[in-house]
Amino acid sequence: MMARLLLLGMSALDAIYRVPAIPATPMKVLATSFSECGGGMAANASVAVARLGGEAHYWGRLGDDALGDRILADLAREGVDVGAVRRVRDCVSPSAAILIADDGERLLCTYNDPRLGADPSWLPLARVAGFDAVMVDVRWPEGAAAVLDAARNAGKLAVFDGDVGPVDALLDLARRATHVAFSELGLARATGTADPGEGLRRMAPLTPAWIGVTLGADGFLWRDGDRERRVAAPSVKAVDTLGAGDVWHGAFTLALAEGMDIDEAARFANAAAALKCTRFGGRSGAPRRDEVVAALAAG
Repeated sequence: MMARLLLLGMSALDAIYRVPAIPATPMKVLATSFSECGGGMAANASVAVARLGGEAHYWGRLGDDALGDRILADLAREGVDVGAVRRVRDCVSPSAAILIADDGERLLCTYNDPRLGADPSWLPLARVAGFDAVMVDVRWPEGAAAVLDAARNAGKLAVFDGDVGPVDALLDLARRATHVAFSELGLARATGTADPGEGLRRMAPLTPAWIGVTLGADGFLWRDGDRERRVAAPSVKAVDTLGAGDVWHGAFTLALAEGMDIDEAARFANAAAALKCTRFGGRSGAPRRDEVVAALAAG
């Protein structure tokens, strides 16, 4: 039976512009290509889970607008259950404009309508016990806190994607989770140091959760008691890193829900994220299960 995962957080529509380089100063830039696809951290992770063979359920908030219709339709086409998404009247659904350079790096400008509201009381939390694992991002802290608490109280895996966000929210959600996988910038924001190892050491006494940090091409670093362990990432030529971290978190949570240990789950997630980086177009480049298995077998 496939693992059932709940993923809560942001969903958006990404407008993606390919450019020769990210500009260092204000200027007019001519794109070499343009595409649109669904985005948002938890939504991207949901698509990754579905493509990798898990049963993905996405919970979040969208405006009651045509943009929201497109976002939901795209998730549904990927096999993600969107039945618990709340549509808010007179709100604009989230969107992002993204520049992606030829070397794979990116610049994002996002919009999240404050009228979507923060109140999580409408969430069907009684359903959380029916999932094998939950994963939340930092974009809706109130909803994330409610789902993490419900999952932990039900004895389920409760994974937090600790990307860049308000420090108070990062620390609060890290305390509620069973597993926290920070981005490098998210860990730096939460701990005040740019050194990942030192960041993990500073974070360890602040949360009872297992903690680690994604480092892109440098792999994954995590705390094993008083020691740090690193899981190497495959060497690839990156053409687009957009969504790679989200694919990583979806793959990692799915792997844990399937019973893999931390090293196995990190290798699986590293391979999935690396494959995504070789493909342009945000989450449209998320790999299928057989592709990840083949990449792992090839070493």
